[in-house]
Amino acid sequence: MKKVPETVLVLLAGYFLLNIVVRLAMPTSLELDEAQQALLSQWLAAGYDPQPPFYNWVQYYVVALLGPSVFALSLLKNALLFLSYAAYFLAARTVLKNRDLAIIATLGLLTIPQIAFEAQRDLSHTVAVIFAATLFLYGFFRTLAAPTAFSYLLTGAAIGIGMISKYNFALLPAAALIAILPDREMRSRLLDWRILLTAAVALVIVAPHALWLVDHLDLASKRTMEKLTEEGGSRLAQITTGVMSLLVAVIGFGALTVVLFAVAFGKQLFASLKAGNRWTVLIERIFLVFVAALVLLILFAGASHIKDRWLTPLLLILPLYLCLKIEAAGGIKETALRRFLPIPLAIMVLIPTVLAGRVVSAGWVGDYEKLNVPYQAFADEVVGKNPVQPAAIIAADQHLAGNLRSQLPGIPVLTPIYPDFRPSVEWSDKAPLLLVWRNFGKANAPMPPALAKEIARRDGAAVGALEVKEIALPYIYGSGQDTYSFAYAWVYPPQK
Repeated sequence: MKKVPETVLVLLAGYFLLNIVVRLAMPTSLELDEAQQALLSQWLAAGYDPQPPFYNWVQYYVVALLGPSVFALSLLKNALLFLSYAAYFLAARTVLKNRDLAIIATLGLLTIPQIAFEAQRDLSHTVAVIFAATLFLYGFFRTLAAPTAFSYLLTGAAIGIGMISKYNFALLPAAALIAILPDREMRSRLLDWRILLTAAVALVIVAPHALWLVDHLDLASKRTMEKLTEEGGSRLAQITTGVMSLLVAVIGFGALTVVLFAVAFGKQLFASLKAGNRWTVLIERIFLVFVAALVLLILFAGASHIKDRWLTPLLLILPLYLCLKIEAAGGIKETALRRFLPIPLAIMVLIPTVLAGRVVSAGWVGDYEKLNVPYQAFADEVVGKNPVQPAAIIAADQHLAGNLRSQLPGIPVLTPIYPDFRPSVEWSDKAPLLLVWRNFGKANAPMPPALAKEIARRDGAAVGALEVKEIALPYIYGSGQDTYSFAYAWVYPPQK
């Protein structure tokens, strides 16, 4: 690996391929974000909900090519994660002279739980922002080190993608811009005419969603602010809670990485913390600006709940920063890579094992995961064995809707959760509507009011006259005694 540093990319490609294989070996039931992507992949829109649409757009085309399958969902996620690691490696090679340290920095991403485990378990928009952030770092560092028209274009593309991946990404390029101002050479990159290329390509990418956002600002911001803030309590308590949550988020995000680097490098790591160069100083400035922006959000916007995954666009730079510190202090021994390598290799084995084990062992421990819910069995029993096929399925929640979309790809699936995506459906006695709901798998689930309203608005269908049925099915990898209940009803047009 030392002679051919690109071998690390082959290793990572094999790892993400393994994750696809493991996911395909698991049940076809979907996690929350997977189900949302399966559901929304029915439509291509400038915006969908409080999250920006980049991941949705790419998923739409992947599903159009491969169908709404677990393979299509897993392929996109792992492809973007692989490209993220590849971009991170290129960024590391740009600022690090030692190729072994560049490899260590890249594999160091595996030591960050939010990137290594959570992104693999069930995240979508965060995966997109990981890709955008790593691509930005590469373009940004390359522009500072050896500017070309391509590096300016690449930086602009990364900014554009990031802005339509997650809104908090905006803090990264803003912090980077402020951080280069004190450095005369770096500041000169802003006066280069090619900066117009950066702005132009970013604007082209962002424009379709930005135009949508103008008319949907409340939708895009309300839920985010609800997550950030809490009602009641004194101003001092809110600020204290916010600052503490920020501190806990920073520690939670990076603590494991620091510990594992300390295990691999020992005293050398702590000794290197006093060293530095132009790149470490730049990263430190970016970090300070980023954190200062979050503190201002706490002080003036009432933010009180900062989560560690919201720090992803910036703090994923941590392994690279540690490697830059080590290099600034004099570099590493020839055996350093061999000493560090067992850590990421162990993580590469551990993560797929845990992801699969938690599902397979659910019946033994009595703690069922979302992948244990028998959506496929429900589709087979209620739709597959029914001589009448539904014109459309209306599900009470987006997780249920996405799972049914995946299990029954030829049937439109709707949900009251997304009222803007309510296409007209031609239904008849030979092709009725199918309502589906549940109450966390419990029996005797009452029909949600939103679902009743959704039916009532369709040609005055009589909700009270519906024949509600229930089916209880065993969990996948269940104990044999535990079941999950679904409620459903066939809806026919009112007689005229």
